[in-house]
Amino acid sequence: MIKVKIYNTKAEPVGEIKLADDVFGVKEKGALIHQAVVAQMANERQVLAHTKDRSEVSGGGKKPWRQKGTGRARAGSSRSPIWRGGGVTFGPLKNRNFSKKINKKMKKKAILMALSSKVANNNFVILDKLEINEFKTKLFLKIVDNFKNILNNKEKIIKVKDNDKNNQGQAKAKGRRKYSVLIINDKLDAKIKYSSRNIAGIKTISLNNINIVDLLKYKNLILTLAGVKKIEDINKIN
Repeated sequence: MIKVKIYNTKAEPVGEIKLADDVFGVKEKGALIHQAVVAQMANERQVLAHTKDRSEVSGGGKKPWRQKGTGRARAGSSRSPIWRGGGVTFGPLKNRNFSKKINKKMKKKAILMALSSKVANNNFVILDKLEINEFKTKLFLKIVDNFKNILNNKEKIIKVKDNDKNNQGQAKAKGRRKYSVLIINDKLDAKIKYSSRNIAGIKTISLNNINIVDLLKYKNLILTLAGVKKIEDINKIN
């Protein structure tokens, strides 16, 4: 069993919890995590590029000239791929399918590996509860900043040269902290969602939307106590 402290929003310890080894102590396997990431990104991919072949291009119904006697090559339609303005041969089509299948147990195992990695590397914080009284980014940001000394951050400070023309307009960002925090709440909270969406490097999701890509993209993870218990309960059932 892994012992982890529970904190309130002021970063004050309010208790301890023992985490299940089969959930937060899973041995990491890079090949499985890679497969889960590739599957998720492929399933999210949209088919945008589409070209028309000669049957889809408008026009070209009339034969450009007679078959013989002109001295020119035979032509049956002005929408032939060899004509300018004609169809495209072997171009990308909108009916392509990029989706990839992955077993539910494999997907679940990969997520548990990512969670276990956060715990092992001290990039993991458990909150007793996460809530604010109003829609205000400053209040939410204050909660995150309270944990900067607890998390294994080593976060960089954005440095901007005043005389650099390429960085004009970013001078206000000088000395600003660069975040990399994923916050998972056990339930959907509109105040938390809208108060955090404008902060670069911070993302809040509900437990129902937990996924391998977000867990790997953000260095630090903040999870509510109720969320921890739900994850362990789901793992017991399955």
